[in-house]
Amino acid sequence: RRWTQAFSDAVRRLPGLVVLDAETVDSVNSPSGPGCKKPRRPVSFNCGGRGGAKRPALLLAAVGGAETERASTAAAASSGALGAPSPAMASPYPEDPSLERHFKGHRDAVTCVDFSFNMKQLASGSMDSCLMVWHMKPQSRAYRFTGHKDAVTCVNFSPSGHLLASGSRDKTVRIWVPNIKGESTVFRAHTATVRSVHFCSDGQSFVTASDDKTIKVWSTHRQKFLFSLSQHINWVRCAKFSPDGRLIVSASDDKTVKLWDKTSRECVHSYCEHGGFVTYVDFHPSGTCVAAAGMDNTVKVWDVRTHRLLQHYQLHSAAVNALSFHPSGNYLVTASSDSTLKILDLMEGRLLYTLHGHQGPATTVAFSRTGEYFASGGSDEQVMVWKSNFDVIDYGEVLRVQRPPATLASSSGTLPEVDFAIPPGRGRSQELMQSQPQEPVSMPQTLTSTLEHIVGQLDVLTQTVSILEQRLTLTEDKLKQCLENQQLIMQRTTP
Repeated sequence: RRWTQAFSDAVRRLPGLVVLDAETVDSVNSPSGPGCKKPRRPVSFNCGGRGGAKRPALLLAAVGGAETERASTAAAASSGALGAPSPAMASPYPEDPSLERHFKGHRDAVTCVDFSFNMKQLASGSMDSCLMVWHMKPQSRAYRFTGHKDAVTCVNFSPSGHLLASGSRDKTVRIWVPNIKGESTVFRAHTATVRSVHFCSDGQSFVTASDDKTIKVWSTHRQKFLFSLSQHINWVRCAKFSPDGRLIVSASDDKTVKLWDKTSRECVHSYCEHGGFVTYVDFHPSGTCVAAAGMDNTVKVWDVRTHRLLQHYQLHSAAVNALSFHPSGNYLVTASSDSTLKILDLMEGRLLYTLHGHQGPATTVAFSRTGEYFASGGSDEQVMVWKSNFDVIDYGEVLRVQRPPATLASSSGTLPEVDFAIPPGRGRSQELMQSQPQEPVSMPQTLTSTLEHIVGQLDVLTQTVSILEQRLTLTEDKLKQCLENQQLIMQRTTP
């Protein structure tokens, strides 16, 4: 037992490892072959941080070739190309997450990551003041955008993927066109570090959070500051729009999470259950819940309609820096200063996976728009791209059925109903699900080229509309100035 524990501690330090609970030992050591059925993983974790004694973990990632993988990806990064897929990180079960590749190009800690809508690009920001746009197509060179005068703290692609927003410690927000030119527009209104930026679902506006204790909403195309929300009494770490754009949620160092109505500009509710600074917050894809991460090592989930605390997780041994919902709403991934990523099953209220990959704090994590991949960044200056795998069956069925009301599982008790989607037959065995292969869907080359041409034309139209709106704004400002001057002249000539 002591030898097993020592071995487990040693291999955890290797990058890109997927670690499961020791209860999977029986399924791994069971007979295999054409005549044997493989049982569904009986992974059982203590989601509340309480319960039985800890058991040694079973390593389910291939150890051999890890050094070769690190060397090959480092060489690819130094040449400006994307990292190659990682065969050394394949896991025995096809539904386990795996490290696909990692990108190395930043010269300091990675602070933020985000996928474009079409999954062709991945953006990352760093303390080195640079913004990197990595191409998911193998052997493609990355873009390095320079313009910020200090650390880049946040990035977010617009819903169309044609724009990329970034915030910085230099107190500015920049909107970039993510192409080889790297042109950007600067937005100034905050008086301290900008910690968060997030586009509304319609792309017409975006919200920022800052150390100046305010949340600001901006017009994307008119390039104008619209209004501020100011009730936090300490730094605001994060602010996000709801999926329908009607609400804004914010997290602050004043230990609160606040829910705002965008139309009335008023605070609807304050959640005060965190025992420390709240580092990150986001809406569930259904818009009915919010999840927040904190310096108190916890993750909490609230219902925004009843304002009740639905779930509480205390799984990490250090501060939780970021989290991201899977698009299906069934899973949540977290990144922590304990150097791990954890994947939670929200339907059953339990921990599914602990991922060891970063050498040092994991600072950021984000799912792709389809949920097929998720990316993480850390103080080790690396960006890692993981293939989800665990969602293939569940999410595929979610897309084929209507979203029926379901009950969100609790990690500590009975909870009210929430509009999460549960795919039918979730409890069926793995071999039954695998006995129904799906035919691959192919798309004609002519249709692909036509769609790419349409997207290109839409990009041109978007830029044209943006230019027209800028000119309209200038015209309105000049007209307003003329009217003011005319009023002054009338006042002076009136006896």
